Amino acid sequence: MASEDLSAPLGLGKRRILRLPFGLMGVGILSVVATTAAIWMGVVNDPFGGEPVAVVPLENAVNGLSSRDIEVVEIRPSLEGDLGPNLRREQNNASLGPRYNLQASAGDDGPSEGLLINPDPRVSERSDYGFLPRISSDGVRPLDAYARPFSSEFASIPKIAVIIGGLGLSETGTQNAIDSLPADVTFAMAPYGSNMDRWMQSARTKGHELLLQLPLEPFDFPDNDPGPHTLLISLRPGEMMDRLAWLMTRVTNYVGVINEMGARYTSTRPSMQYLLEKLTGRGLMFVDNGASSRSMSAEVAAEVKAPFSAVDVVLDAVPREDQINAKLLQLEGVARARGVAVASGSALPVTVRQLEVWSRDLEERGLLLVPVSATIDR
Repeated sequence: MASEDLSAPLGLGKRRILRLPFGLMGVGILSVVATTAAIWMGVVNDPFGGEPVAVVPLENAVNGLSSRDIEVVEIRPSLEGDLGPNLRREQNNASLGPRYNLQASAGDDGPSEGLLINPDPRVSERSDYGFLPRISSDGVRPLDAYARPFSSEFASIPKIAVIIGGLGLSETGTQNAIDSLPADVTFAMAPYGSNMDRWMQSARTKGHELLLQLPLEPFDFPDNDPGPHTLLISLRPGEMMDRLAWLMTRVTNYVGVINEMGARYTSTRPSMQYLLEKLTGRGLMFVDNGASSRSMSAEVAAEVKAPFSAVDVVLDAVPREDQINAKLLQLEGVARARGVAVASGSALPVTVRQLEVWSRDLEERGLLLVPVSATIDR
């Protein structure tokens, strides 16, 4: 071997690629690892790979249980940065939400769900324009009288409220929404619609809670005009109240209002304070449509103790099936992270169709559809 190395040309001597001692050691280590893994998989029955699990024995079967009888407990993900702004503020005042015990029995005046289809005389007063909402002498608010009853028994289940607006503008679209959507979907009535009392009674007969859409001034007014009687920040108090009275008498039996447009109005503190004080004095809630990141409605509502909620996701800004489905998925994520989420959409056929399909197995996915009054911060 030595003579071969001496006779080989310079630099072309044979090289030993594998040193035998280290090669044997490597083979031995690999053999030990493989043998250990095979023994572990054959002996240890752990299909979850070490993930912690809990096994609860069910000794007795209980008949008649539904998915709503089983409370879902989960770890809510920390996704706040990806969910958009949260306009709802934490409050601890339980009196802001509806008090269902103050509701009058519907009797012959309403459906089996118990929702009145005619104005409750306790919370209504006549005006030159029609019936105005008011707080009764014993403290009953329209929010109390007209809210769809909701049980807060399962507090940890994420809750979703969906508001469909524009009802009354299109006869076909309005009827389709009333016929297709579950009763826990809230409807927002347009003040410029036709046959408003008819649509109100039809929706309430099906058990739907109602809001009134309130046109507020946008930044590009009058180029972008929400319609006659729009509330403007430049109006004098007398003219403001006259327009507000006209709007509030377009329909009855609603729990509150939601703004239509209004980015400029909701970002102006004095105007929002004036409006929320008047609405609270009438026993109504205010829902911010979530269209403006500059809105001061949540801050002012907390100061004047107004019943308040806000939209987190607009479903059909792009009215296509794939876009609406993506927004519904985002809505579920907001609900799981925050415990409550509110969405808004219009009564377009594509929106109604996708909502109807989406809501069918919502409870099986551990989510609960609720009226918007159930999302008031308390």
